[in-house]
Amino acid sequence: MAEQAAGTAGESDYPGERVGLPQAGPGSLASWGSRIAALIVDWVICTVVAVLLFGTRVVTGQGWTSWMTLSVFFVETTVLCVLAGGSAGQLICRLAVGRVDRTQLGLVRSALRAAMVCVVLPAVVIGTDRRGLHDLAAGTVVVNRR
Repeated sequence: MAEQAAGTAGESDYPGERVGLPQAGPGSLASWGSRIAALIVDWVICTVVAVLLFGTRVVTGQGWTSWMTLSVFFVETTVLCVLAGGSAGQLICRLAVGRVDRTQLGLVRSALRAAMVCVVLPAVVIGTDRRGLHDLAAGTVVVNRR
C-alpha cells in the first residue's frame, strides 16, 4: 500500500525510474560525476582542435577567435551525438545520449540540445531525474553506455 501511495504522489524509488530506465548498469541514468568528467574532456578536446585550426589566439585573443572553442564544441557535440550517440567526452566516459522514447536522436534535436548546452543556463537548471532543461526540451536523457 505504501508503494502504491508513493507511485500516485509522483515519487520514484530511484532517478530515471519515471522515464523507464533501469536503476543500475547499462542504460541507467548517468551520474553527475561522469557527466561533468565528459564535459571537461569535451572542452579540452575542442580547445585543442580550435587551437590547431585557428591558432593560439583562440585561448589568448579577443574578438571572433575567442568563440571558436565553443563553435567547435557545438559542431562536435551535434555531429557525434547523431552519429555515435554521444560527444567525444561522453564516449570516452562510457555515456550515451538518447531520446526518452527510444527512437533516433536526429540532427535537429541534437543541434537543439547542443545549442542549449552552449548557452549554459539550460544545462544547469535541473529538472526531474537529473535532466537539465536542455534534455527536457530535446526529449533526451544521458545514460550509462552498454
